[in-house]
Amino acid sequence: MVVVLILVCSLNGQAQVTAIKVGKLVDPATATTLTNQVILVEGGKIKAIGAGLPIPSGATIVDLSNSTVMPGLFDAHTHLCARSRIEADRLGIDYLDLVLLDPAGYRAIQGVYYAGQMLDAGFTTVRDVGNAGKYVDVDLQRGINEGLVPGPTMVVAGRIIAPFGGQYRTRADKQFLDNPEYFFADTRDELKKAIRENIYYGANVIKIVVDGQRYSYSKDDIKFVVEEATRAGVKVAAHCQTRACERDAAEAGVASIEHGWYMMDADVYELMKKNNIVLVSTDATEKVLRAFGHSEANAKRIHAARVARLKRAYQAGVTIAFGSDVYADVEGETRGTLTIEYLDGFVEAGFPAKAILQIFTVNAARLLGVEKARGSIAVGMAADIIAITENPLDNIQTLKRVKFVMKNGRIHKHDK
Repeated sequence: MVVVLILVCSLNGQAQVTAIKVGKLVDPATATTLTNQVILVEGGKIKAIGAGLPIPSGATIVDLSNSTVMPGLFDAHTHLCARSRIEADRLGIDYLDLVLLDPAGYRAIQGVYYAGQMLDAGFTTVRDVGNAGKYVDVDLQRGINEGLVPGPTMVVAGRIIAPFGGQYRTRADKQFLDNPEYFFADTRDELKKAIRENIYYGANVIKIVVDGQRYSYSKDDIKFVVEEATRAGVKVAAHCQTRACERDAAEAGVASIEHGWYMMDADVYELMKKNNIVLVSTDATEKVLRAFGHSEANAKRIHAARVARLKRAYQAGVTIAFGSDVYADVEGETRGTLTIEYLDGFVEAGFPAKAILQIFTVNAARLLGVEKARGSIAVGMAADIIAITENPLDNIQTLKRVKFVMKNGRIHKHDK
């Protein structure tokens, strides 16, 4: 009887095997394509890959023999627990101030809603860089990890660290401004405390706003933050929107410069390459810029300027990882469909398909520090897999039409 029980328990404990029949398998890192492959998935990870691989008895078979398969996409700059609304204009306040009006519970609901939309579009991993109130991003990450709600794997920043005032424009009473949205830190002790509190409450990356006001963090301030964060084993993402602060962040050795829209100087690019700093470019489409309140003419001008900067950075050899910074709603679109349309900016800037695929996968995986677990289809890696109709190396636009999404070995979407 004991032997029977042990056998039953052993059988019940065996993880279900899924066998994926693949027509074309693309490796973004090498820009190579294999044909007629079989991927075996077990326990959320890739167990084996090969042509003519025998399929175990009882395995669940997924037939993608008429599709192209590749690793799931990455977005290294999301705000899943925030959105701008037309209500901001009605109230006469800056859209960044509007988040003060939404309680944590409602923002968690927003996060669940947008996380599902991102996964639908093929984004299996994101780095959420703040604007999530009092660690709502950490709660969303936990809910996704525990399987309570669908969404990408999340690397989260917790509360954004910034000089007093953060990115707010409202000249309100300090009690109004002093809320969980930002961690105001103006001295070294305050910076150290902010870093430690963030990490304690679950942040996986430290996000600082270098230049949200007329005053900004100095190069030495940024270097101090990098040193403190590094001691705790986390990276620093630096929001930079002025040329002076882009240079300071590059010299200070942050892991990534977010936005960097005004990068003009060749020596800044050289500093970034020397210090292994990644540009997370967040070059919004005209559609998203209009949703943020820009006129059609301004949206065209801004987008063109950002594409020109993107082209300069690429030609200079700077490592780029994809980040969207989408937190606006557009009727008829989802957070995911708005995000994947950003690939058009890379096309406009002259990036080849190989480079775009790497920017959306392996480059971002290295920046997020998950490259040993995610970002490629290989034995032992998490089974984060998407399928599209065409080979993106031949037609990059096919990424806008993801038909199959698997994350951690579980099928989230399968359009026949």
